[in-house]
Amino acid sequence: MSRIGKKPIPIKDVTVTKDNSNIKVKGKLGELSMQVHPNMKVEVTKDEIVVTRPDDSKENRSLHGLTRALLNNMVKGVSEGYTKSLDIVGVGYRAEAKGNAILFNLGYSHPIYFMPPDGIKIEVPAPTQIKISGNDKELVGMIAAKIRSFKKPEPYKGKGVKYSNEKIIRKAGKTAGK
Repeated sequence: MSRIGKKPIPIKDVTVTKDNSNIKVKGKLGELSMQVHPNMKVEVTKDEIVVTRPDDSKENRSLHGLTRALLNNMVKGVSEGYTKSLDIVGVGYRAEAKGNAILFNLGYSHPIYFMPPDGIKIEVPAPTQIKISGNDKELVGMIAAKIRSFKKPEPYKGKGVKYSNEKIIRKAGKTAGK
């Protein structure tokens, strides 16, 4: 039995509604919805959500833990939210907020303008720091990865855009020969 799949999801300060295979979770930070696979059975009570599977086939075992994890992410997202923070490392590399868009100067011949999608809030507390927040865990992670892909950190000086908790493994540079 899936250890993650059989754990019930506690519901606090959120409302969960179920229409056939569509689940909607509404909280103080917004509303999220998800289509549940037809094999999974989702039972919603007043204080918890329980996901069960019909049998122990390989597909149903993998869907069991996945469905529970996605529902838990939705409940946590609309009640607490998710944040990712990025650091910009390099001389002259910076970001600044321009209305809804973010302007990046990352050493290219042109600046990069990035418009976040609806539901994502991007803050620039310092020119070398970016905070991405929202209620959808997948979307927050995807936007953080997209911004990081503008200039990935290189291994010699560590210049580029990196996650705040990321460790860049440094390589030794050239050494003076004989």
